[in-house]
Amino acid sequence: MAAAEPLTAFSRWYLYAIHGYFCEVMFTAAWEFVVNFNWKFPGVTSVWALFIYGTSILIVEKMYLYLKDKCHILVRCFIYTLWTYLWEFTTGLILRQFNACPWDYSQFDFDFMGLITLEYAIPWFCASFIMEQLVIRNTLRLRFDETAEPGAPTVPVALANGHVKTD
Repeated sequence: MAAAEPLTAFSRWYLYAIHGYFCEVMFTAAWEFVVNFNWKFPGVTSVWALFIYGTSILIVEKMYLYLKDKCHILVRCFIYTLWTYLWEFTTGLILRQFNACPWDYSQFDFDFMGLITLEYAIPWFCASFIMEQLVIRNTLRLRFDETAEPGAPTVPVALANGHVKTD
């Protein structure tokens, strides 16, 4: 039996894009509730968010793999947060050139050019922790088994401490 293969970069990008898109909708819905007490929880985003989040999280995945044994998680989350601000500013600036930037933080007290705002520093930091610990680490554990039949139960080769042994 052939060993299951890790997901391709494109497959991981896809999962990261969908995750980011979903989180964006949920965050904007929660924000609308907290700020305006809107019980409809209208969550919004843009299709651009798929590219923005998918690409950003794939880059953070590379950072994680490089930094995981070199620095503490709080330092990594700080680095990811800085990256998030840089990425949000850059993509926003590019999209703004085409009148396509879906966000505008001009109404915030600590915004820069309406493209980023310091008010989101703590949410971005917390999101980076969740992104590393739940999303990236678990996505990297996923495997694609080309020989498996769709819908057929899988039989693990052997269990070691509750995990499937793949060797």
